[in-house]
Amino acid sequence: MLHGTRTPERAREELEDDREFWLVRGYGTWAVYERETGQFLGITGLMERPDGRGVALRYALWPACRGKGFAREAARAALAFGFRRGLARIIAVAWEGNTASRLVLGDIGMRECDSFTYRGRHMLVFEALAPAAGTSPCGT
Repeated sequence: MLHGTRTPERAREELEDDREFWLVRGYGTWAVYERETGQFLGITGLMERPDGRGVALRYALWPACRGKGFAREAARAALAFGFRRGLARIIAVAWEGNTASRLVLGDIGMRECDSFTYRGRHMLVFEALAPAAGTSPCGT
């Protein structure tokens, strides 16, 4: 996730912000656990991007989760949840060099629609539209 590892104080502030966001918007970030073991794997959810691009799918799981389908399952669940909550369009942003995240986004039905540069990195914007949502703001 952006901005790296948080201090305990900053993590507490962000958790409080996340709880408030849920109360106001009816969606937000939640924890991902492995069903069989109850082990905490990471987070997923939906948040408004501060750059105004829209509501964005987020997920961040421990490196040990790679290659096991957890990110794909969590991201797919978050996307479906957002559409059930009435969102017409959900985006996701991935660094161009993050092949694993780009594959997950493609596998769950999101498509690349835009790009921008952030701190010298080429970032790709993906989107998914709710089944009855009309046309894409990215031009298609």
